[in-house]
Amino acid sequence: MFVQQLDPVADSLSLSALVAALPLVTVLVLLGGVRMRAHYAGPIGLVVAALVACLPYGMPVGQALSSAVQGALFGLFPIMWIVVNALWVYRMTVRTDHFDVLRRSFGRLSDDPRVQALVIAFCFGALLEALAGFGAPVAICSVMLVALGFDPVRAAVVALVANTAPVAFGAMATPVVTLAQVTGLPLDSVASVVGRQTPLLALVVPLLLVALVDGRRGLRETWAPALACGVAFAVAQFTVSNYLSVQLADIAAALVGAAVLVAMPAARRPAEEPVRAAVLTGVRSDDLDREDARPEVLRAYAPYALIVAIFSIAQIGPVKDLLAKATRTFDWPFLDVAAPDGKPVGANVFSLPLIATGGTLVLVAGVATVAVLGVTARDAVREWTATVHELRHAILTVTSVLALAYVMNLSGQAASIGHFVAAAGAGLAFLSPVLGWFGVAVSGSDTSANALFGALQVTAAHESGLSPDLLAAANSSGGVLGKMISPQNLTIACAAVGLKGREGDLLRKVLPWSLALLLVMCLIVVAQSSFLLSWMLP
Repeated sequence: MFVQQLDPVADSLSLSALVAALPLVTVLVLLGGVRMRAHYAGPIGLVVAALVACLPYGMPVGQALSSAVQGALFGLFPIMWIVVNALWVYRMTVRTDHFDVLRRSFGRLSDDPRVQALVIAFCFGALLEALAGFGAPVAICSVMLVALGFDPVRAAVVALVANTAPVAFGAMATPVVTLAQVTGLPLDSVASVVGRQTPLLALVVPLLLVALVDGRRGLRETWAPALACGVAFAVAQFTVSNYLSVQLADIAAALVGAAVLVAMPAARRPAEEPVRAAVLTGVRSDDLDREDARPEVLRAYAPYALIVAIFSIAQIGPVKDLLAKATRTFDWPFLDVAAPDGKPVGANVFSLPLIATGGTLVLVAGVATVAVLGVTARDAVREWTATVHELRHAILTVTSVLALAYVMNLSGQAASIGHFVAAAGAGLAFLSPVLGWFGVAVSGSDTSANALFGALQVTAAHESGLSPDLLAAANSSGGVLGKMISPQNLTIACAAVGLKGREGDLLRKVLPWSLALLLVMCLIVVAQSSFLLSWMLP
């Protein structure tokens, strides 16, 4: 048995924490300083983590390798398994032209560009984040806005800022599932706290979006539908994440928010021509006035309805129990690790949910989508393999980062850093969201930031007397605000709307909003750690 040590370097916690931080520093410097691509930086950071684990921390080579393999497997299944199948469904809607039908349908909901920004960037973007994440909402929504006549820069900024509130529960709640896995905290408890933080952002973001689209006039004239949309989204995200299903939180929030928005009389009121002339300064798509047959419109919405239906059925008690029977639990080979107190760590035992996992349920919905959209079996397989090829770099990045996180956690590196950081005491409540924000800003992924810093946050919380659930959740909730300034998302936005090479322009426009919202989240977490808002926690 390998027993973790907190201060293996010269019996000094501070020196040990400094050495333990080398893998994280390596990844962050390569990504933020050298501007190396993430799928190269991740494996290099993994090598550094393994060397630190085996040399100063004394972890046997076999156990270090076994830890890395377990992390990589978790990165593949269930994380990338969800993303691949979700993007596969989207690619089939593009192949059959039903995505264009959906775009035209959204354009007909309202001719007010401020309301269109809410419907597409906030509500539909949240649905895309719920299903796929990893940059898909920014790319798809910005293209749709440009097709409606938005200036490319404005479309990209709106899509980036909108991609905040749903991120923590994106890709079928992959970030919070990862957070629970690497911290050892119950998924329900972590998700419930995140579900009491990010909904507060949802109250603000729609108002910010209409201001970004049309300045003070937009806020003055469309504050009511924006606020109604935000409140509906927030209530649904809180309710579903806390009491129904973590995986369905963003799906329900997106649908409820869109329904309330469209139902508002102010949202259906035709926009005045000066507003349209001021906002729609780009080139409008020629096919927006084309009328689509009702059956085709229904088919365009069908893939998302199927996903909602299948996930809802999977949450029914007897069905959930039946699906859980396919889960396989076994002792992970070549791994026998104990915490500093001598107790075996949870990672010694591995659970593999073959059917009761988001990716498999999305796959079932994808098979149903094949039938509904009339895609041939050959074309469906081609689209699936093309999706894997498109995501090959993301797959390598996620698996290497998760492998790095597991090596750091199981060797004791994360524990050393956590005990050292705990010296910040009550200030941790303010710093926790900042750490998550920084991780996402560099890596572009709330999942990766949770994998890197989740265990560290929990260790620091235990040492400082703060709630582990609160600080772990703060890592994810703060991280969502770093999404809009991450190089990955900025590059995706620029490529989608034809602004290649203008990432710096976008960064300057969204950075102030990212920092302002981060400050709001930091204050929320501080208040939740004190008597002011402690009643909000479960």
